Amino acid sequence: MSILDVVRVGGAGLRARPLRVVLSALGIAIGIAAMVAVVGIATSSRAQVDRQLDALGTNLLSVGPGTSFFGDAAHLPTTSPQMVARIGPVTDVSSTGRVAAARVYRTDRISVTETGGIAVLAASPGLLPTVGGAVATGSWLGTGSVPAVVLGARAATLLGVGPGLLVWLGDHWFTVVGVLSPVPLAPELDSAALVGWTVATSTLGFDGHPTTIYTRARPDAVTAVAGVLAATANPSAPNEVRVSRPSDALAARAALDETFTGLLLGLGAVALLVGGVGVANTMVISVLERRAEIGLRRALGARRAQVRLQFLTESLLLSLAGGLAGVLLGSAVTAVYAATRSWPFAVPWWILGCGLLATLVIGGLAGLYPAMRAARLSPTVALAGA
Repeated sequence: MSILDVVRVGGAGLRARPLRVVLSALGIAIGIAAMVAVVGIATSSRAQVDRQLDALGTNLLSVGPGTSFFGDAAHLPTTSPQMVARIGPVTDVSSTGRVAAARVYRTDRISVTETGGIAVLAASPGLLPTVGGAVATGSWLGTGSVPAVVLGARAATLLGVGPGLLVWLGDHWFTVVGVLSPVPLAPELDSAALVGWTVATSTLGFDGHPTTIYTRARPDAVTAVAGVLAATANPSAPNEVRVSRPSDALAARAALDETFTGLLLGLGAVALLVGGVGVANTMVISVLERRAEIGLRRALGARRAQVRLQFLTESLLLSLAGGLAGVLLGSAVTAVYAATRSWPFAVPWWILGCGLLATLVIGGLAGLYPAMRAARLSPTVALAGA
């Protein structure tokens, strides 16, 4: 028999039992779909992180106060931003300072204990370009001393206010002039109320000490700049300065996604194994039900190898059908999920190839015993038991 004849015979055996074939192939499809979807969603998530890093850059460094030798909270000098700006490869510098005595509320009738975790920060004018942030609605702070505030994305949601409305901030009414979009490289701004540096000093009792200095450096000099930031920001106590690279947090998130991908792939493999058991069960039952067919083929001259090949082909075709359905289903799930999160759609080709290869291996193993059992049946025994 030619390969085409073997495929035709195997396909005829499957077409004779469509419902059983569909249910068995479904088990394989679920396993493959789970594997493809897990890898596809994780890959799409990492692609989104890469897109964010490309857009926001990896050359942002942040400087903040650490702790003193005795474990007390340290302070950055008020002149730290100006000193950091003198570093040659530094291109942008901006800062925020925590206004510890001020709290923000929707109205002046709310209990002082219900802060909602919203911090009040004094912000320098060039903060947004430095951190890669943007105003979602309204406008950014001006340079004057007017009582205006810009809310982070989460802070605006908690307060339930938007541009043009008033909030009670530090025992004064402030006008909300803008709401920020989420800032991936500076997530602390999402839960903050940002006011101008001048009004924070004159009205809210701000002491002028920055709590975070954001610095952009030339991409080829990021490591060198990071090495001198602590000594530059606080020459008298560089050991009390904390220097970090915000883009590392996004990279760590991508690595964490990869760890969870390995775990979920294991669950997909279990589902695939269960599907293989279903295929084996289908083929064993098929052999028992088709004893007369096997006996007749053997009586007409079919050799044991041909009978074995027929049932092995049926198992492979059954698994391949489930694998193709699983690849399409997993890709569709990934595409829908990525679209709902505004992620790029990314399914690596290797998971598609590995998925189909796994189905062929599962199908071959699942159909091997039923095929050998069918081949061992003698024509007389098979026809007599029919």
